[in-house]
Amino acid sequence: MTENAVPGAVPTATDELDGRLADAELAYRVQQFLFHEAELLDDGRFADWLEIFDEDLAYWAPLRTNRLRRQAALSIGVPGEAAYFDETKESLAWRIRRYDSGMAWAEDPPSRTRHLISNITVRHQGANAEGEQELKVRSAFLVYRNRLQTETDLYSGGRTDTIRIKADGSFKVARRELLFDVNVLMAKNLSTFF
Repeated sequence: MTENAVPGAVPTATDELDGRLADAELAYRVQQFLFHEAELLDDGRFADWLEIFDEDLAYWAPLRTNRLRRQAALSIGVPGEAAYFDETKESLAWRIRRYDSGMAWAEDPPSRTRHLISNITVRHQGANAEGEQELKVRSAFLVYRNRLQTETDLYSGGRTDTIRIKADGSFKVARRELLFDVNVLMAKNLSTFF
């Protein structure tokens, strides 16, 4: 029984899977989904990339600080505090429209990126209010960005995604939490998607 289960309630098949690793076939499908996402980003197909997200998307990258070991729980920001990203699907769409307008000077000429995704784990997370199965997907990322002749940036970190399995079997990202490995990003701007 999961920690969120109601005592005495009859567990459903979904409840019994909560927290368990997905089987090899489902894990492979999720990996291919994430690799396809990286391809869309590296090809600059941002409008297509936006379609992988569900309508109620929360896309968040908290700040982190250096803390003593006894204060480690305070080293990562919480919702409502300052963050690198605190976006919705609508705000990401606005950013993409701005790129397409030619008014995003940090991306004109556009960056060249390479998104590497690894260490993917897929766990069952239960179902949402609409009955759609949700997966908790953790991954590591390394993003290389080059712009102009000599401007290069390297970002590394981890992602925790909530991915919904839709009725037609497709996937949609409902929540993405990004955690950069550094406390201070040294890039001139943060116009890259992760």
